[in-house]
Amino acid sequence: MSRPARDPLVRVVRLLDVDRRRVLAAVVAGTGSLGSAVALAAVSAWLIARASQMPPVMHLTIAAVTVRALGIGRGLLRYVERLVSHDVALRGMATLRARVYERLAAARVDRVVDLRRGDLLARVGADVDAVGDVVVRGLVPAGVAAGVGLGSVALVAAFLPAAGAALAACLVLAGVVAPWVAARAARAAEHRAARARTQVAALTMTLLDGADELRVAGRVPDLLARLRAADADVARATDAAARPAALAAALGPAATGLAVLSALLLGVPATVDGRLAAVELAVVVLTPLAAFEASGLLPAAAVQVLRSRDAAARLVGLLDAAGDADAVDDVAAAAKMREPAAPSPRLVASGLTAGRPGRPTAATGVDLELVRGRSIAVVGPSGAGKTTLLLTLAGLLPPVAGSARLDGRDVGDLPRGAAAAAVAVTTEDAHVFDTTVLENLRVARGDVTPDEARAALDAVGLGPWLAALPDGLGTTVGSGAARLSGGERRRLLVARALLSPAPLLLLDEPTEHLDADGDRLLVGLLDGTVAPGRGVVVVTHRTAALAAADEVIHVGERGSVRAAAR
Repeated sequence: MSRPARDPLVRVVRLLDVDRRRVLAAVVAGTGSLGSAVALAAVSAWLIARASQMPPVMHLTIAAVTVRALGIGRGLLRYVERLVSHDVALRGMATLRARVYERLAAARVDRVVDLRRGDLLARVGADVDAVGDVVVRGLVPAGVAAGVGLGSVALVAAFLPAAGAALAACLVLAGVVAPWVAARAARAAEHRAARARTQVAALTMTLLDGADELRVAGRVPDLLARLRAADADVARATDAAARPAALAAALGPAATGLAVLSALLLGVPATVDGRLAAVELAVVVLTPLAAFEASGLLPAAAVQVLRSRDAAARLVGLLDAAGDADAVDDVAAAAKMREPAAPSPRLVASGLTAGRPGRPTAATGVDLELVRGRSIAVVGPSGAGKTTLLLTLAGLLPPVAGSARLDGRDVGDLPRGAAAAAVAVTTEDAHVFDTTVLENLRVARGDVTPDEARAALDAVGLGPWLAALPDGLGTTVGSGAARLSGGERRRLLVARALLSPAPLLLLDEPTEHLDADGDRLLVGLLDGTVAPGRGVVVVTHRTAALAAADEVIHVGERGSVRAAAR
């Protein structure tokens, strides 16, 4: 086995930022709840046995009140345990998911570009949930079972040590052997099922995102068949673990019965010999029935730990692909990511050749300088590499040759937050979230006010569109911006870029899908009326507005570049 420090589950649980005091509180509350159940069984057994001897009723009063108190305490403490443990888990999931997104945002595009959307969705969704579940379904039940088991053994042993020893052995069978069998049964099945679930998620996303194109290409039946096969793999993996899982499930009731039988076989002779009172015999025999409630949760807890470890391994792979998974905890690194931009940043490309990993080079020999108040238009045919050039200038792709420097430092070597504070890039396929118009604009800056949002939308020509929306800025745009036209979506993305605090803007086809008004918007971007005081690089197919640019860079079909300054 690997060292604990390198165990993927240990590494990722650290990123949950779990409050240990809250976990301890959940364990104490859970132990109190199930401990109340054990005590309730013991006191009830004593009360029934003692009442059969018909003593004065005052001799039973304390026991009767205790039974009521334990019954109330059991439910109340159970509620507290669930409340605290779920709060810990949900807070941890939110923290871990945010840190995964931070790491992906800080990574170079070339390090995460090969991730399929379905795979990525499975990792930041189900896998993060599985890691968070280890608190509620793994750690807390284990702690509760240990506490309740020790308390139960001590209680029975106080009356009859031999019965306490027998109960301890049966608790080991139910609380150690049964979880081991369950985990061993689930291990192979979980590895196989996890791969199949990832395949299901990836194929589902492919079908949903590209339904029209796949239907035209005749690929839908093939992908559906592969999806059914992957789903069948999940079912087969589950079925393969059914028999060992059934054995693990049977060990719990078997251990309970064995504990009760052992208590009878040991307690009856002790009662006959006078070493154990008849009333105490009822306590020794009936207490084990409640003592196994906690250990019965451990097989499922062991399986949950296994699932969480597999999920953690996949998350570590994702984080390591984006960068050091442990680096998100580095306070100094986090501070650097928030490093503010210089008041007047200067982006300089010298002999820059852009290209995506594993593909032919795009734009070659680019020389440009972008500062506040300067505008550059990049034009050329589709597929020439204009977008690749833009991503390289933003530091999202490494240069194939030459350099792109921000204030004298390679932009790709800067912390992602520091680079984004100076240079904001908006691509053609920038994501529009299924939320309100205002929240989509706040992607650029979280403190955007409604007045600022309206001003930005007016600047890009969306004022009348906003006025016609049923809920104004509170209108939801739909999944994939389904309620927006292509032109409205582009204008919304430009408005988002304008609200960014970055002084340098890189815009990819901001006026695509627009009518003649698109030329007016493009002129406004290039002559500084729409984005005053900003440095702007605009990739465009439109040529009517190029006269407004300070410099025009032409990218040829084979990546050749020529520049023309105004």
